[in-house]
Amino acid sequence: MKRLSSLFLVSMLSGATTLGAYKLFIENDFGKKSIITDAPLHNERTVGLGAENIDFTEAADKAVHTVVHVKNVSVRTVYNPIMEFFYGSRGGQQQEQVGTGSGVIISEDGYIVTNNHVIKDATDLEVTLNNKKVYKAKLIGTDAKMDIALLKIDADEKLPFSTFADSDQVRVGEWVLAVGNPYNLTSTVTAGIVSAKARNLDTNGIQSFIQTDAAVNPGNSGGALVNTHGELIGINTMISSQTGSYVGYSFAVPSNITRKIIEDIMEFGNVQRGVLGIVGSELNGPVSKELGTKETQGYYISKVLKNSGAENAGLKKGDIIKKLDNQNISTYSELTGYINTKRPNDKVVVTFDREGRTQTKTVTLMKNDVFNTEFKGLEIENIDAADKKKFNIDYGVKIKDVNNERLKQYADELKGSIILTIDGQKASDVKTVSDYIEDKDEKQGINIQMINKSGQVIRIII
Repeated sequence: MKRLSSLFLVSMLSGATTLGAYKLFIENDFGKKSIITDAPLHNERTVGLGAENIDFTEAADKAVHTVVHVKNVSVRTVYNPIMEFFYGSRGGQQQEQVGTGSGVIISEDGYIVTNNHVIKDATDLEVTLNNKKVYKAKLIGTDAKMDIALLKIDADEKLPFSTFADSDQVRVGEWVLAVGNPYNLTSTVTAGIVSAKARNLDTNGIQSFIQTDAAVNPGNSGGALVNTHGELIGINTMISSQTGSYVGYSFAVPSNITRKIIEDIMEFGNVQRGVLGIVGSELNGPVSKELGTKETQGYYISKVLKNSGAENAGLKKGDIIKKLDNQNISTYSELTGYINTKRPNDKVVVTFDREGRTQTKTVTLMKNDVFNTEFKGLEIENIDAADKKKFNIDYGVKIKDVNNERLKQYADELKGSIILTIDGQKASDVKTVSDYIEDKDEKQGINIQMINKSGQVIRIII
């Protein structure tokens, strides 16, 4: 019995020694990796760790050298009504205004991306690098709709530049850094997490922002939003605030959209927009109930535009889009965010639900200016560059034909006229008009403001 007790004690001590050795020498090296076997290797050190355990220094050091200070000098005319009253009009006084923001170097030869609103109306642009060198900048191109601009400086050296990450792979909860020049404080770095993706702020432009709680203030606009490896995932563009200063959330244009815009500007001189050619709404509880569908996620097609890629592929009213290529679609901003990374003639595999069955169609995206549709008996189409130049406008839709019997007698005058607003809403393009009239009662009158072929602004109610 004594011998048996001794053997039992030895076994216990051996087991404890083995367990202790495993804990000391093995688990410290491999224990953490066991919970993240499916994660990419470079993400392993950040998963499940608090901010105090993440080293941001490498990412910050990479980013600060690629972010620049952008100075915008513009001139405006200021009028003094009192002086004009006593001495008559003197044409006003020229005043210089200075605005500042940030930008991100994206190539070693000096291409810089920033926000359009940072450089808007500039007569002179100046860029200061992190090493304090100052250069004059040239504006290469802009996309006001997406609030992106491309600049170029001619430096006397190869410049550090930011590399693009795939913003579609960014995950909510991921740590990010915002780098910029708020309040003229150069090379400022703040940390936060991705609070949401594909955020729609209804700005009539981009509708697919990355939302973060990293502190962003005036002057950060055009700066970099980077991941913990220092890779560019967005261009900081705006904050949500009633005071003008940061109060909790900021927003960035995703890097995939930014990259596509600047590549278009460099290759074509303008932005190439591809569109599906559908009108509809994102589903939720109330909308789904109203439409009589059990689906509560996805994009419901209420109308397919004539001659569009969607029509040619066979998409129909009532189809519910669930996926574009491999991207899940549950909101309008997710749909537009993905399409904004594509060009005309690109092909997109659309996965959709039709009467309870999942189907797929390959849609060839088309240019935004090829569509026409009909509303209130007027066939309308998007205006082209010649129309914009002729009437000195940058938006509107053209009346191509008149099928409304009540308006037939005015057909010659109406054909070729440009519709500017409908019920006070800008008629930006055919899709905008289709979206607006989708919810209108056909029996309701519509107030239209237009420019006729003679250049006169007229109003009609139909």
